[in-house]
Amino acid sequence: MEPKLHPGEYRAFITDIPALLTSEQALHFKKTIPKFPEEAVYIYSFKEGRMIYAVGWEEVAGYKDDEINMLSIVNMTAPEFAPFSHELNDKALMFIYNKTEDLEKYSFTIEVKKIHKDGSVIPVVARVGVFEAENGKVTSIIGRFQVNRSIIFGKVMRYAAYGPERSEFEEELNKALFTHLAISRKEKEALSLVSKGYSFKEIAQAFNVSSSAIEKRIIPMYKRFNVKSLTHLVSFAYDNYILP
Repeated sequence: MEPKLHPGEYRAFITDIPALLTSEQALHFKKTIPKFPEEAVYIYSFKEGRMIYAVGWEEVAGYKDDEINMLSIVNMTAPEFAPFSHELNDKALMFIYNKTEDLEKYSFTIEVKKIHKDGSVIPVVARVGVFEAENGKVTSIIGRFQVNRSIIFGKVMRYAAYGPERSEFEEELNKALFTHLAISRKEKEALSLVSKGYSFKEIAQAFNVSSSAIEKRIIPMYKRFNVKSLTHLVSFAYDNYILP
């Protein structure tokens, strides 16, 4: 039966049932889905209410591929990242779930700390996207967890959204920012140009948007990061490894 997702309830539709890796379906995925070194991949089916594929999890997080499940993936997020990560997942999946076209083109990424089975910290770039859809509804998602040891975590979490309605998608995800220390791809891009001395007008021209649109990306960060000026904001960004 197709699940009925409601805001804040996506976790009610994930289970602790691992994939049956000897199934014909899982064996097909193993042959056709590429995996890179220090990368773990999963496919979770909302339709079946279980993981239907998993590979690379012992290398990345210490869990065998036939034991990893969606609930354990959610719960391995480091405590300081968990509230934002859960809210971002919820808003992203709700946004995609309410779309009916080009669903497989939507995905989002987040840089996040995960906790290895042995208790150590894993710096990960997690990308989650739609794997399959039927009749305009998402039936399964695919996640890729790539270990990235060059990530330096500050207080601020970083994420990005992708898809046909990217701006609308990011607008929806931005609603998760106001109670968390996090920054979107669009905000980071604008802030990077600010740090190089570009004016709001020049940045607006670079992005082909209005100056007010750039202000709307920059000004909300003052309150979110508790800074008093543009100089203070740029300094905060460097101190927290938002800017290289």
